Amino acid sequence: MATDPLSGLTRNWVLPEYVEDVLPAEAARVERLRRLLLDHFVVHGYGLVMPPMIEYTESLLTGTGHDLDLRTFKLVDQLTGRMLGVRADITPQVARIDAHLLNCAGVTRLAYCGTVLHALPPPMSSSRELLQIGAELFGHAGVDSDIEIQRLMLDALRLAGASGVHLDLGHVGLFRALCRHGGVDAVLEGALFQALQGKDLPTLRSLTRGLATVTREAVLRLPELFGGIEVIDRGREVLPAYPEVVTCLGQLQRIGEALASRVDALLIDLAELRGYHYHSGVVFAAYVPGSANALARGGRYDQVGRAFGRARPATGFSLDLRELAAVVAGEAAPPPIHAPYPEDARLLRVIEELRGRGEVVVVALPGEQAQADAGPQPPRRLCLEDGEWRVVSGDASPTDN
Repeated sequence: MATDPLSGLTRNWVLPEYVEDVLPAEAARVERLRRLLLDHFVVHGYGLVMPPMIEYTESLLTGTGHDLDLRTFKLVDQLTGRMLGVRADITPQVARIDAHLLNCAGVTRLAYCGTVLHALPPPMSSSRELLQIGAELFGHAGVDSDIEIQRLMLDALRLAGASGVHLDLGHVGLFRALCRHGGVDAVLEGALFQALQGKDLPTLRSLTRGLATVTREAVLRLPELFGGIEVIDRGREVLPAYPEVVTCLGQLQRIGEALASRVDALLIDLAELRGYHYHSGVVFAAYVPGSANALARGGRYDQVGRAFGRARPATGFSLDLRELAAVVAGEAAPPPIHAPYPEDARLLRVIEELRGRGEVVVVALPGEQAQADAGPQPPRRLCLEDGEWRVVSGDASPTDN
């Protein structure tokens, strides 16, 4: 009989695959970023909302496309017998809040932060549990709101300490316009989408053989149209001048010109169809050197509100705080201050004053031996010197006189 490697007490503490604990050092970095970014969103007028972790699947997945359905854990509600989903993305929940709970006629700005769970780990990710933070803007269809939300994202990354940011821009409306004018049916459109995502030119040539010449040539041109902002002029030259195409290219140009000074590099990719079944306009992603994944991503998704019975233009972005914390350096927190047990009022007042200034003060319990500091910085201690309690660095005893 084979021996189970996870036997006895071991079974009690093994976590599921691609799920892990967050230990104090990382948790402190993540929490610092959470507070920093939420405060950044709030001062720009984005109100904080906290959607629930689970919802009925018909609400959670309405209007989000097949991809999110596959990423969602599902379970049966013991109270009603209906199917529940554990959220894999908070954005649809925020859209529901805007459509049904707030019900504002004008522009609404909302921010959020919470855990999301994926049934399978995202590509090039080591975790199925992400700490998603983001901001969404509802009620404005113009390109100015796209610029606002992307500027908010780029400023948040800069505030967090990200450097060398590259911004990638695309527009799903371009491909949709070509398919609509070319009479492409839904099945072929899906196949063309897959080939474009993989930049698979042989498959694209094969799939487009039966299309009108103008549509075929335009679709085959899309994978070649990537680079700097000059790509937009190339697109105007080689793509058909349908009104929707002209509008899409104009939107990309305005956004690129508005944000070019905020990034180290700007890439226009007219074949980028990220979130094609969900987004309806401009899509974008921010990258930094040394990270294969996009650090933040988002886009316009005007169609989701319609699924909730109230069509509202919308744009937004999100990122994983744990991934951000792993990428940005950040300032090292000073080591904690170790203090003896406060047996006199003077020491207690000093401890309270230090904590009031934001210092971490660890008070030894009676009989507790002081723990050695394992960090790179010298330990700090509260020591009695010449009748005064002072913070000293090094290995001085906390009761030196």
